[in-house]
Amino acid sequence: MSTTTAAPAELRPTDFLGIDHLLDDEERMIRDTVRKFVAEQVTPHVGDWFEEGTIPRDLPARIGKLGLLGMHLSGYGCAGTSATAYGLACLELEAGDSGVRSLVSVQGSLAMYAIWRWGSEEQKQQWLPRMAAGEAIGCFGLTEPDSGSDPGSMRTRARRDGDDWVLNGQKMWITNGSIADVAVVWAATDEGVRGFAVPTDTPGFSAPEIHKKLSLRASITSELVLDDVRLPDSARLPEATSLRGPLSCLNEARFGIVFGAAGAARACFEAALDYAKTRIQFDQPIASFQLVQAKLANMAVEVNRATLLALHLGRMKDEGRLRPEHVSMGKLANVNAALEVARTARQVLGANGITLEYPVIRHMNNLESVVTYEGTADIHQLVIGGALTGIQAFR
Repeated sequence: MSTTTAAPAELRPTDFLGIDHLLDDEERMIRDTVRKFVAEQVTPHVGDWFEEGTIPRDLPARIGKLGLLGMHLSGYGCAGTSATAYGLACLELEAGDSGVRSLVSVQGSLAMYAIWRWGSEEQKQQWLPRMAAGEAIGCFGLTEPDSGSDPGSMRTRARRDGDDWVLNGQKMWITNGSIADVAVVWAATDEGVRGFAVPTDTPGFSAPEIHKKLSLRASITSELVLDDVRLPDSARLPEATSLRGPLSCLNEARFGIVFGAAGAARACFEAALDYAKTRIQFDQPIASFQLVQAKLANMAVEVNRATLLALHLGRMKDEGRLRPEHVSMGKLANVNAALEVARTARQVLGANGITLEYPVIRHMNNLESVVTYEGTADIHQLVIGGALTGIQAFR
């Protein structure tokens, strides 16, 4: 029987389980760099961005200077970090705002990853260095007005016309759409689903912006309209020959959401904890009341559990052991937990919880989109259920 003389870990309200101890020096450095960027350049302004329904046009370039765009990819100006380091960056970005994390993950894990994984060498050289620097913006066109959870039912078509392809169709709910320089568009063809890197100045391409959103307002969301968009065959992603192409990209982006949701939850918990210790009622801080302490304890449990789950999946991905079903469990668990934390924090803040002076209602509204996009909670439940039973319920 062995004994140890090490002192017990210090109890820190914002890292109750000492998760920081599980990170290496490089991971802490990346996390702290992104946290500092968010504290200085996002948090002071994001309430105004949310209220105005916009995001600064130079924000991608500022993020690019940090090396965060496509940071988990190798070559072509990308940083080549570990998956866990990328996840920690997503966590800190979404602690600022889901829209900012969405900008980064759509750029890096959807548009850039699609070109990096499925594109030609010429396409990689043409787009990836500028995208990594934030000098060119990408978007990812898969979802359609009548095709969400079932991408195989897409109506966007690409047909051969001599040596060219002609694309017609419509995509919906596309982050970065109206500010993009290149759109990765997925279309049905007589040869199966194919992807295309579409320069957005191509005749017939347009991206009208979607307005009147009450969620992800600090993010650009658009339609993509393709009206006889003519492209050379060199625009086709040559290695993508089925739905496996776009689904692999979505799995990359969902991995970032697993971490990001933990960041949103942490931000709401920290706001509630600070508020509860300074809000005086009945001549004492509301943090002294049992009901409030119960809420804080439950929030702390969910934040720590979500962060540990994200970190575990990050380690699995870096070891090559991560499956899409694992990512589904992470997204389902962490986004649902973050929603519960946000709603509880809103109650702790009372009426102040509905103002943009505090981050809680903004995160709460954003998470209502996060729980739906890149695979709804229902679909991820069915993915997990299928893995458990061997029976695919939605096919």
